[in-house]
Amino acid sequence: MDEEECPKCEPGAPGWLATFADLMSLLMCFFVLLLSFATLDQIRFKKMAETLKDAFGVQREIPVPEIVKGVSVIKQEFSPSTVPEPSQIDEIRQITQEELPELKVEEKFSKEESKEDAKDTQTEEKTQDKTQDQTQDPLETQLEQARARILAEVEADAEYIRELLQNEIEQDAVVVETKDANVIIRIKEKASFLSGRAELNQGFLDVIDRISAALAAMSGRIVVAGHTDSIPISNARFRSNWELSASRAVSVVEEIMRNGDIEPERLAVEGRADTVPLAPNDNPIDRAENRRVEIVISRGEDILEGVKAIPDAPQTENPAIE
Repeated sequence: MDEEECPKCEPGAPGWLATFADLMSLLMCFFVLLLSFATLDQIRFKKMAETLKDAFGVQREIPVPEIVKGVSVIKQEFSPSTVPEPSQIDEIRQITQEELPELKVEEKFSKEESKEDAKDTQTEEKTQDKTQDQTQDPLETQLEQARARILAEVEADAEYIRELLQNEIEQDAVVVETKDANVIIRIKEKASFLSGRAELNQGFLDVIDRISAALAAMSGRIVVAGHTDSIPISNARFRSNWELSASRAVSVVEEIMRNGDIEPERLAVEGRADTVPLAPNDNPIDRAENRRVEIVISRGEDILEGVKAIPDAPQTENPAIE
């Protein structure tokens, strides 16, 4: 039987090999791109490595010195001493690297100790303050208490006047402030007086009435002082800034005196001209700030009266002195 002859292969590579090579090249390029786009999260990798290390029991080994042998042949774990006691050294081959709980405990104890030290320091300071208060002169103690009381009353009076003149304060027509034991009500010229005039504007009379009602409810000496800028004035009515400032203060006092509840003995008038400026008189804005009338409620005399009311400390007689 004749064998069939094998057909001759065509020279060159088969046709499917080119397609296979192209496919392999595309797959290689795809995985190379995936690798190039991948990023390594170092923090997450470190946490994962620590977790795997703890899970597989990877621990550092610490060598332990040889345990001291005991005097007893039977009990080898006792230390040599007259009174046998258990040895404080145990055989430990591995310990974990996790030492955070111990650090937290130490930190907690240190915080508690610092708090206790701070409490002890505060207690000592309070004790020293009490000792100083006990050794302080009773007259000085009563004087300080009277001063603190007066300052608190002054601040309360100022806050009451601020609420009473809230609209005028927001319009920058009136300023209320405190200085030592004094309440200062500063009335600016732009709302109360015309330039070079000493008569109060009719629209400002209601403000003065509210101020006088507040003054009647307060104690202390009342000083009304007029102030001008440094530009001199000379006309048929006012010879100088001194006369203008005094006349404006008098106008405010006369309006305040319409309230019959204010004793005339409490009031005083001062003309300061340009001797007490609030700002330099070198521009129109600062000069307008200096033109004002100030109502000062002084409570300093109340402190002195409180001191006078304090009885003198009894003097001990020395029998050796005749």
